[in-house]
Amino acid sequence: MMSELFTRMEVSRLFSIKDSRLRYWDRSDFIKPSGMKGRRRYYTFQDLISIRAVKTLLESGVSLQRAKRMLEGLRKALPRVSRPLNELRIRADGSRIIATSPEGSFEPESGQLLLDFDVKDLNTKIIEMRSDGQKEQPKTAFDWYVLGCRLDDEPGASDRAEAAYRNAIKLDPNLSNSYTNLGNIYYRRNDISMARDFYMQALEVDPDQPEAHYNLGFLYFDMGQPSRAIPLFEKAIEMDPEFADAYFNLAMSLFESGRYEDSKPYWKKYLDLEPRGPWADLARRRLREIKD
Repeated sequence: MMSELFTRMEVSRLFSIKDSRLRYWDRSDFIKPSGMKGRRRYYTFQDLISIRAVKTLLESGVSLQRAKRMLEGLRKALPRVSRPLNELRIRADGSRIIATSPEGSFEPESGQLLLDFDVKDLNTKIIEMRSDGQKEQPKTAFDWYVLGCRLDDEPGASDRAEAAYRNAIKLDPNLSNSYTNLGNIYYRRNDISMARDFYMQALEVDPDQPEAHYNLGFLYFDMGQPSRAIPLFEKAIEMDPEFADAYFNLAMSLFESGRYEDSKPYWKKYLDLEPRGPWADLARRRLREIKD
């Protein structure tokens, strides 16, 4: 199992975590796919252990920032385990999080919470998932959507991904993420009109989808219309308060609209979420400019 690699969509299905959330964790350097096959990145089994631990922590009411600290401790413990599939167990004793193997116990971070799962059980779920997924031809709308996401990651497979998403919509017109991903395909093709239409269709189906709000806002900002982008980024943040990129682009839109003071809290929030993010230096520079 340690040699196996997993696609983002397999991980999304395995843990019932939105693909957009995994993309955000990847962009923010929280949990990134650490395996490589050719030019493509994949999640390893150790990555899966981290994802399951974080998911359980978040569901237990732990803040994202604290979960990040615990994850760092867990990552330091994992290399000391020779056979994590067979050995590793993560539990709580009422005051500590402990990663336990026959070789010893590791305490990622002190804290009061309930966390208890066997890593070995993860293997069973993976086998079940991949057995269910071995179909010659997708049958349901979700199957077509998953295929589209998988093809979306493959170079040169844009047309096939588009066909898969369109089949998903044909079977289920309410599958809003398919519209969003179609919009992304057309945006990459520089067909702005079609991209906008698909983002708007996604929002007609699901007005609370943060990715569609964000992508449509980014499209308007890219077109030099920051005033139209502002309410869309605000809505994305309302739907997903940890959407770091939305805070950054909202700050950018406000700044470009001459609303310098209004942009300050969003620069700061982006830096709170991603102090070492790809645009952290720019955010700090803008804050200095406003102060000066």
